[in-house]
Amino acid sequence: MKRLFIASMICSLLVGCANEQAKQPNIVVVICDDLGYADVGFNGSPDITTPTLDQLAAGGTIFTSGYVAHPFCGPSRAGLMTGRYPHEYGAQFNIPANSGDRPGYGIPVTETFMSKMLQSAGYYTGAIGKWHLGGGAAFHPNQRGFDDFYGFLGGGHEYFPAVYQAKYQKQKEAGRAVIHDYLQPLEHNGEQVKETEYITDALSREAVRFVEDAAQKNQPFFLYLAYNAPHSPLQAKEEDLAMFDHIEDPKRKKYAAMVYAVDRGVSKLVESLKATGEYDNTLIVFLSDNGGKVVLGANNYPLQNGKGSISEGGYRVPMFFHWPDHVPAGQKYAYPVTAIDFYPTFAGLGGAKLPAGKQLDGVNIWEDFLAGKNPRDGQMIFAMRHWPGYSDVGARMNEWKVLKQDNKPWQLYNVDTDMAEQNDLSETYPDKVQDLVLRAKKWSEEHAEPRWFDPESLREDWVEKDMAKFNGVFDIDQ
Repeated sequence: MKRLFIASMICSLLVGCANEQAKQPNIVVVICDDLGYADVGFNGSPDITTPTLDQLAAGGTIFTSGYVAHPFCGPSRAGLMTGRYPHEYGAQFNIPANSGDRPGYGIPVTETFMSKMLQSAGYYTGAIGKWHLGGGAAFHPNQRGFDDFYGFLGGGHEYFPAVYQAKYQKQKEAGRAVIHDYLQPLEHNGEQVKETEYITDALSREAVRFVEDAAQKNQPFFLYLAYNAPHSPLQAKEEDLAMFDHIEDPKRKKYAAMVYAVDRGVSKLVESLKATGEYDNTLIVFLSDNGGKVVLGANNYPLQNGKGSISEGGYRVPMFFHWPDHVPAGQKYAYPVTAIDFYPTFAGLGGAKLPAGKQLDGVNIWEDFLAGKNPRDGQMIFAMRHWPGYSDVGARMNEWKVLKQDNKPWQLYNVDTDMAEQNDLSETYPDKVQDLVLRAKKWSEEHAEPRWFDPESLREDWVEKDMAKFNGVFDIDQ
């Protein structure tokens, strides 16, 4: 009997351990809008204070080579949600403003979002903040796998309700047929709400509400907290501005205050995770949707250029993972990863089945990440941005990156040792240039025709200059 009792106890312990190991983690993605690489303390900001983000980063792992799928907002977010480059389903441009008046403008419903995948795996899902993935009914967050949505559907918004609500009302009373997205009322699950708080604070408040609601359910949760800060317009609270009297440049000062408001909001989110007992079982992922906009106060040092560029400063972003006792603490991870890797990685962590027939450009980085290995060894990370009449292309594999920008010849950089892209090695390693350019050309052959253009004037250029053929951009001698 004693042996039977001991065997039974061992069996119970093993089952308990297996259940604990199989427990699905909560997943929280916090994404900022136009945040510069060097505009957070954990990436060396000399003048912007981000104590909460720095503490989370110190307790987790900083990804020093974290990328996104595109150097500006909408396509970058589409890549994150689909695990694919947006060029492959016609979303290589931002969805134009007021897309709710263009019901066909949205990421195709044939692309299953990661939210829908996690929802199918038993997750309670929430999206808070900026959407920018389609304003029509078919593309609404509640139709794309989110149980709860609070925010706005367009690509940006003004920050002070008293100001934007007055502008909205004035235009409405004047009979204006189309009122810009930045002035529209926020909504909660399709119903308009009258917001009263500074937008960043409101989104933080709603994130806390979501966590408190989710903690009452017998299921894991996925929260996509998409701040529109520090995207323009530069609008900050006086008490936040007071934190940065040492910054003389007025744009930089407002920008810094807006970043600080995000940090303050993340602090409240963390407090709610701890208060509900969810903190230890929550993976927190932080990143920006693209590089910072330098002309509006951002700092991407030591990276070249910023938002819109396919230099490193355009789509290499601040990023970290935090999960107590699961993500290594106090570490930096230098191997290249990209936001399109989140889809398969979250699927693996959450025990979710990939949708039938789902195409993915991302890879599950988790095991290699924990082992300190390169999860994308021999695999490319691409970027392409279209201009009137020509295209810029960047492509990285391991330490090497080829770059074609502003119709100049192809360049080659070792971005492990030269992340500032100062030392062009194309003449030293011509075979490496040819190899990487041919890989990028092969990738471009999978691209679809754009479903929309922003600005609309680019449509004419696209047709007249036959830009779908890329106009010799992949010729090595150009």
